Amino acid sequence: MKRFISACAIAFAVLLPNVCGAQSFELLLKSVEAGDVPKVESLLNQGLDANTADLQGNSLLMIAARVGQRDMAAFLISRKASVTRRSPFGDTALMFASLKGHLPIVRLLVDNGAEVSHSGWTPLHYAAVEGHAEIVKYLLEKGADKNAVAPNGYTPLMLASLNGKLEAARMLLYEDADVSVRGPKGETALVIAKGKNNPELISLLRRAGAVD
Repeated sequence: MKRFISACAIAFAVLLPNVCGAQSFELLLKSVEAGDVPKVESLLNQGLDANTADLQGNSLLMIAARVGQRDMAAFLISRKASVTRRSPFGDTALMFASLKGHLPIVRLLVDNGAEVSHSGWTPLHYAAVEGHAEIVKYLLEKGADKNAVAPNGYTPLMLASLNGKLEAARMLLYEDADVSVRGPKGETALVIAKGKNNPELISLLRRAGAVD
């Protein structure tokens, strides 16, 4: 019996740090989503890493960017969280913020060195597809490639046309986005807009010189 109790005590001593670690991990993720900076600061001071990622590979900064927690994002950056890190799907914190329409976080990330343009999907593609016109405008001002071709063969203008995002398309055309680029099936932004039966967007593209 004594040997059994001793064995149980040893097993508990071995497992306890892992249990506590898992609890701290879950608490950290929840606190980031909730924007609880003091709690996150306390957990980081206990030895957790500001570049911790969730089970899907999204870093704490990506999570804060996705849910719109600007103060949390700023705090994580102050604790050396990487602004250029990518998720397993290739997304960055800036791409999450652009997709979700969180302009203050977009500005914060760019000011701290986030990449505006790179290969593959870009923040501008994400902002255009969701129609976040102010973010489109800001990214263009910061040097985003207005004609970048996404992995699906579409430019930001084509993505805006696909989803009927008039103001995002307007911002891109104001910066002379190329209306002649053709997608994988030979379609232009105008052809895409026609397919969606969007008269305003069709008119806008024609005034910019777009052709079928």
